[in-house]
Order: sequence, then C-alpha cells, then structure tokens
Amino acid sequence: MTDPVLSIRNLTRRFGGLTAVNGVSWDVYPGEVVALLGDNGAGKSTLIKCVSGVHQPDEGEIYFRGKRSVFARPIDARREGIETIYQDLALANNLDVPANIFLGREAKRSYFGGLIKTLDEKTMLREAAAGLEALDIQFPSLTQPIESLSGGQRQAVAIARAVYWQARLMIMDEPTNNLGVPEQQKVLELIRKLRDQGVPVILITHTLPDVFAVSDRLMVMHRGRKVTEKRTAETNAQELVQYMVGALDDTASAAA
Repeated sequence: MTDPVLSIRNLTRRFGGLTAVNGVSWDVYPGEVVALLGDNGAGKSTLIKCVSGVHQPDEGEIYFRGKRSVFARPIDARREGIETIYQDLALANNLDVPANIFLGREAKRSYFGGLIKTLDEKTMLREAAAGLEALDIQFPSLTQPIESLSGGQRQAVAIARAVYWQARLMIMDEPTNNLGVPEQQKVLELIRKLRDQGVPVILITHTLPDVFAVSDRLMVMHRGRKVTEKRTAETNAQELVQYMVGALDDTASAAA
C-alpha cells in the first residue's frame, strides 16, 4: 500500500480554554482529493493552519513524506512542498501573471560578477507560460495586471504558482467561493489535473456539489473533533449535513 504524504496523529490545538482541534488523526495519500468539511467553528481551518505552519499544535505529531515535521512558520512548510491557497489568494493585484508566479522568488540576471542584478523578465514570462500550458490554463495576455483578471483566472494563477514551485501537497480553502458556474467548473477541472499529476489536494469547502464532483475521500469535523471519515461514493449530501451539525458521529459510536 502507498505510504501517506501527510499523517496527522492525535493533533490538539488550544486557544486558552477553547480546544479548537481535539485529538484528530488523519492521512492523505498521493494522487487523491480529500474534502475537509465542517460548519463554522468546527476546527478545520485551525487544523490546516497547524499543517501549514501558521499555528503550532499543543499535542500530537505531523508526519510529512515519511518524516516527523515541525513547521515553525508558513515558509518552512512551503519549503517542504506544502502550498496553501487561501480565499484571498495572496496575489499582488498591480503585478502581472509572471510576476505573481515568481513573487518572492524572482529570476534575476547578474552582471559584473554579480555586482549588479536585474529581474530576468523574459525567463519569468517563458516559464510562466510553460507552467500555465501544462495545466491547460489560457489567458489572452500574461502581461496584464492581476486585478484585470476574473476570479477564476486569479485562482488559476494561484494554482499554477504552487504547481510551478513543485507543490507536494495542495491545500485549497473554498476555491470556488464567489465564482460563476463556468469558472467553478474550470477550478474543479484544475483540481482534477493536480490529482492526475499525483499531487494530493485537501479541499476545504462548504459547497457539497464540489465535494461529490472531485473528492475521493472526505473527513468531517464538529466542534474540534473528527466525526467521520469515508469514501465520497459511500455517502450523500443529506448524511453529510447530519455529520456537520453533530447529529451523526461515527467516532462516538465506535468509542461506545
């Protein structure tokens, strides 16, 4: 059996007297899309922030690609290949597509033995075009500012950036939120492409049609606890809502 890319073991995170994540264990395997579900306050965002280095767990362990990992900062997680795309996308609206893909990691040319360095815009444009083409993402122009692009196109740029920098795990927070139906379908298509390329995706969403459209497995949290984990084909929307509101809890019945 294939080893998991990500293993979370008995992870707990507290904020004062509030236990936001309570003893959660979870595995994510290569080449699968796993949906993470739960109502507001369920703990899913806190769990993901522990994985991506925003928060430090109070208890439990995180294993990434077979080794125990402690990410003190988000940049540490990114260096290992964990890319998180939040709803704000972290794009610079005044810059163009190549500049955003290389944001913070710009290609440069050196002159006079490295005394003078300038941005290598031709290389960034060429590499950005190749990366977008690999994902079948097309724009009329790559040199237009990000602010002139649609919501779906901005999502595509954020995904392309993560893939270009060799993401080994993609975490996406409500990627189809506030998008029109055609753009939603394009984003879901990109998620499928990531899966086909072997990049596992954690999909945080409230949109149940997205769950059934692209996910292979799912995990539901309620009040900080994992209440179920199953293959998507083995459940339905009505049952998932019951898990999300706390009416069903597989872990409680197992403990009994």
